[in-house]
Amino acid sequence: MSHHDDQTRVWDLIASIKFAMLATHDGQGDELRARPMHAHGERADDAIYFLTDVRHHKDDEIQVNDNVCVAFADTGGQRYLSVTGTATVLDDRKRVHDLWDASNRAFWDDENDPNIRVLRVRPSMAEFWDSPGKIVTSVKMAAATLTGAKPNLGENRKVAL
Repeated sequence: MSHHDDQTRVWDLIASIKFAMLATHDGQGDELRARPMHAHGERADDAIYFLTDVRHHKDDEIQVNDNVCVAFADTGGQRYLSVTGTATVLDDRKRVHDLWDASNRAFWDDENDPNIRVLRVRPSMAEFWDSPGKIVTSVKMAAATLTGAKPNLGENRKVAL
């Protein structure tokens, strides 16, 4: 697989998995804190966007240390992705409207809530683990146990973005 293909695979995984754990540095930048977020990958912008609430202090954490990790997991499909990058919190009302969907009503009344912010992550590197699926992986693991051979459980790559 070429570097371009690997980059495409990263963006495809972001688009298909959608939900991720966003890890930021808490306190004085030494402690890590992760929370589930709905990711909106935009390859053309070289960015992953999230809607966030200014009252939850992610902007404060990012001011202390803007290095973040976004970890995606599709356990049913045995697909995993870790993205490292730098984050910025933006008060971008147009982007809020573009990213808004009905599921956000669980957190805000509507997209005009003044507490909504856009958290933008500019990825610098990623690593993915992409297997042929749970059933095939299980069969390969069982065969490896019986034969003593090391199973090929799919692709694992580090990708500069």
